[in-house]
Amino acid sequence: MSGPLALVGGAAFESDTPVDAELVAGSGADEVLVLPTGAAYEHPGRVVDAAVARFEALGVRARGVDVLRRPDALDESTAADVRAARFVYLAGASPMHLRSVLKETPVWDAVLAAWDDGAVLAGTDAGAMVLCDPMVDPRGGALTVGLGPLVDLTVITGFDSWSPDAVQRTRALSAPGHVLVGVASGSALVRDPDGTWRGVGAVVPEVFVGGEAASLGDLPAAPFAT
Repeated sequence: MSGPLALVGGAAFESDTPVDAELVAGSGADEVLVLPTGAAYEHPGRVVDAAVARFEALGVRARGVDVLRRPDALDESTAADVRAARFVYLAGASPMHLRSVLKETPVWDAVLAAWDDGAVLAGTDAGAMVLCDPMVDPRGGALTVGLGPLVDLTVITGFDSWSPDAVQRTRALSAPGHVLVGVASGSALVRDPDGTWRGVGAVVPEVFVGGEAASLGDLPAAPFAT
């Protein structure tokens, strides 16, 4: 059975982002692997340092895995390291770079295999965006190809900072039946292993189906490719 899936709206690894503590408590993992791929050009070391400090305060280790360029994602030993993880966290601000590095690589296959085997899979900011296909292009709100495993479900991270015009544009691009979820910074959308979706944090995720307002109860239990 696949493990928990957490889509964090941003402000990851900060003390007021409660989903981290919840995921640690429920995972049984003693180490979190952090892939700062989306921050490759914006101080990935700082992302890892923040994760180490945050998870140390929660009683578990965190370790960065330098998958910053495509050759890193093609490395079989790195893939084996990721495959053995019980908690994988994707981070960074560039979904386009994250997608280009991980798409159709051994490391990405290892991420999905670990999650399918029960590991926690979490993404924050760009890391949450790429877990959806399609994903949002934050440069203008258009929909573009993501990595999945979520299909026909798209998250907008940092939703509390998006302009009404940008939100309306993305809603207008949603096809009938397409699910769009806005997740505020510091909050998260979590799918539990039983297929239940819920919000974690101060701000409840906003849901739209086919561009129209909806609720968490309208999210499909298993929005994955068959």
